[in-house]
Amino acid sequence: MITELLLKKFVPELKEIPNKTASAVAVIADQDMRKKIGTLGSATGMVLNLLLSAMKMLLGFLMGSVAVTADGVNNLSDAGGSLVALISVRMAAKPQDEDHPFGHGRIEYLGALAVGVLIAFFGVELIKSGVESILAGKAAAFSIVTFVLLAAGVVVKGWMSVFYRKLGKMTDNPTLLAAAKDSMGDAVSTAVIALATLVSHLTKWPLDGYAGVLVALLVLKAAWDVLSDTVNRLLGGKPDVELGKKIVDLLMEYPGILGVHDLVIHDYGPGRSMASIHAEVSADCDLVQTHEVIDMAEREMGEKLLLPICIHLDPVVSGDEKTEQAKEQMAAYLASLTPPLHLHDFRRVPGDKYINLIFDVLLPTDVRKTDELLSGIQAHACTMDARYRCVVHFDRDYFGTSHD
Repeated sequence: MITELLLKKFVPELKEIPNKTASAVAVIADQDMRKKIGTLGSATGMVLNLLLSAMKMLLGFLMGSVAVTADGVNNLSDAGGSLVALISVRMAAKPQDEDHPFGHGRIEYLGALAVGVLIAFFGVELIKSGVESILAGKAAAFSIVTFVLLAAGVVVKGWMSVFYRKLGKMTDNPTLLAAAKDSMGDAVSTAVIALATLVSHLTKWPLDGYAGVLVALLVLKAAWDVLSDTVNRLLGGKPDVELGKKIVDLLMEYPGILGVHDLVIHDYGPGRSMASIHAEVSADCDLVQTHEVIDMAEREMGEKLLLPICIHLDPVVSGDEKTEQAKEQMAAYLASLTPPLHLHDFRRVPGDKYINLIFDVLLPTDVRKTDELLSGIQAHACTMDARYRCVVHFDRDYFGTSHD
């Protein structure tokens, strides 16, 4: 409810989008709206984290609790992370220029990376403080007011996690999604500290230091999640499989498209991706008419997915009985391998002494050695016809599934 009220107040144009699916796609494409939502999320987080930090650091000082003070310092780092997110989301909204023809969207990934580094740094510091408290063996003071305030901090951090996640998913903002993970970890951390102070009060066991170390480990786990996900995106991790499937399914609906392959999605930051794909058509088709279909597909799919897409027209020979038979035999052989493989762009070119079978084979990204595979393909071709010679090009399957 609070999230909806904030969105209506600060992003009133969002109400014009009819449903959640359209909302996610349209917001990601609308850079001005993304900037407003990202600013709302970051500014809200910065204010709440500063208030929580001041409260916990004061409580920690009054109680003599390393764990509570450390949790307050962690909230202070979160406020710094929100500031980084605020800066990055506004910088990422800058339009393309001469030096950055694809825009500045990847700045958001750098912002998420900075948040992850901040979380990791304070996680290490929390471990140091916790170990020192364990060695000192001193129990923290306790009061009902302190316990209630810590419980309130758990509720606030839990809400912030939901708030960040909703806005992050709506805008595909990696910095807000990173903050959502961190906030949930903070909620658990504060709950652990509140429970430890209560148990220490009832049993007189000095659990403050142990709670501090446990909090630090949770913080480091959150840092690892944020850093690994962000680095993966910066290095060009596996693209969006769901988006890839939508592209393939939509393209296959157009007349004359026999198959598709070589789909690549290029990521230049949230809302700034583009795609390229090869569409197989009959070599006997009317070139002008087929080109019109391809142009229409690029335009309509681009509007529907809010994604610029380049479709390469790939003519294939069909209707030749010997070619179709050789293709079926080779496809069956490749499908019998482990893992099963797929082919496309198959051609049969007769010569004086030999017959060339020219085709592409789609390989999983983790397959590196192709010499042995090529030898097996050639050996199988010779069992089909001793005159067959294979000319094979290996493509990479970036989506973990065949699109042939």
